[in-house]
Amino acid sequence: MSRAIIAILRGITPNEAESVCEVLIDAGIDQIEVPMNSPHALISIELMIKTARDRAQIGAGTVLNVEQVHDLAEIGADMVVSPNCNPDVISATKQAGLLSYPGVFTATECFSALASGADGLKLFPASLLGTEGVSALTAVLPKKTPLYAVGGVGADDFSAWLTAGVTGFGIGSALYKPGCALASVEQSAHKLVAAWDAVVKA
Repeated sequence: MSRAIIAILRGITPNEAESVCEVLIDAGIDQIEVPMNSPHALISIELMIKTARDRAQIGAGTVLNVEQVHDLAEIGADMVVSPNCNPDVISATKQAGLLSYPGVFTATECFSALASGADGLKLFPASLLGTEGVSALTAVLPKKTPLYAVGGVGADDFSAWLTAGVTGFGIGSALYKPGCALASVEQSAHKLVAAWDAVVKA
C-alpha cells in the first residue's frame, strides 16, 4: 500500500543516502526527496535511484530554477518539489516528464501552479496555514487535487489534516536530521507509517 508520505531528507550526505533510502522503503515510505541545498544532493539522489530500483519515487526538494530541473532529469529523478510557485520550473519539470509539486500558500498560487501543470501542491508552511486554511482552499480548488501539508505537521496531526482535506504530508526533521543514527530514522519511519495506517483504516 502506497502511503502519501514524502520523506524530506534535508542535509543528508551521499555516504548515508543508500542506507537511509533502504530503511524508509522497508518501513513503507516510498516517496523520498533530497533538498537541493543538501551536500552533494545530486549524488545522493542518484544513489537512491539505484537503491530504490523502481520501488520508490525519488526526487529533489528546494528546486528553484530550470537548470536544476534539467540536472534532475539527466540522472533519472522522478519528482521535483519546490518551496515556491515558479511557473517556469513547473513547465520545465513537466516537459522533462517529472512529477511537479510546487510550494503554495494562497488560492492565487494554487491556481497558478495547477494552470502551469503541477501534479500536486505543497502547502507550505502548513503550520501557518492551519487546518481552517486548508478547508477554505479545498472549497475552491478542483476536486481530488493532491495536497501535501509540509512544515510543522507530524504524526499526531495526521487525522486533523486529512479531515481538513489534505492528501498527504511531507515530513522532514521529525523523520531525519543530519547526523542522526540510522536506527532513529527507522524508528521514526515506522511510527509515521503506523500513524498513517491507523488514521486511514479508522
